Amino acid sequence: MKFSLRHKQAYISGFRPGVFMRAFIRLPGYIRDIVQYGKMNPPRGFRISVASLFPILTDRDASAGIVQDHYFRQDLWAAQKIFERNPKKHVDIGSRIDGFIAHLLTFRSVTVIDIRSLECDIPGLTFVQDDATELNHVDNDSIDSMSSLHVAEHFGLGRYGDPIDPQACFRFMKTLQRVLSPGGRLYFSVPIGRERVEFNAHRIFAPLTVLQNFTGLKLVSFSFIGDDGLLHSDANPLAIPESDYACGLFEFTKPDND
Repeated sequence: MKFSLRHKQAYISGFRPGVFMRAFIRLPGYIRDIVQYGKMNPPRGFRISVASLFPILTDRDASAGIVQDHYFRQDLWAAQKIFERNPKKHVDIGSRIDGFIAHLLTFRSVTVIDIRSLECDIPGLTFVQDDATELNHVDNDSIDSMSSLHVAEHFGLGRYGDPIDPQACFRFMKTLQRVLSPGGRLYFSVPIGRERVEFNAHRIFAPLTVLQNFTGLKLVSFSFIGDDGLLHSDANPLAIPESDYACGLFEFTKPDND
């Protein structure tokens, strides 16, 4: 999931030249298919009319699915770890409901906290609408299992209606450390690579920046999804190849000081 300048412009405008050209090239074949279908005497309820046309012109040569993707690979990474650890409760901050949370709900009830609203009646899903920068309603050392996947990079940029605050992502990291219980686990991912902000979409962090903002926690494991779209497991976060828009997967725990 690497965004070039051309991809960014297309994302902003909603116009994707490559998709448009592929669709245009496939248009004659679509018309031939309409004619062929009509000649094959379909049942009355399934005959083609102008009002029923719904052209999808680029799926003929598309892949069966997307696996070279931050979300697909990070969701599996975190869900497998949570399944293996089998915590009694799990709390997530802002991760995708239709991806990672859906994975977890097959075997674990989940409390989700997000600044955006959500109307749902999904069994096992408890939703709390809140700005998670501070989590003032959550006690210190109270959550044994937490996740926040591809979320912290958005804090304080206003993209989701939150207040503009250049320090919000770092305050959020401090908050995660505060609420995690000793011996608990935090599964945390953000874009990593050449450090920068691409306003107001997201930030990209150097791995060292992430580690320096979680000094109260111990790194249990680190993996990353590289610019090649592949998952590289059990890596050294300070020795990964130079990246433009990779994804760092950090598993932290809080030491028990007793």
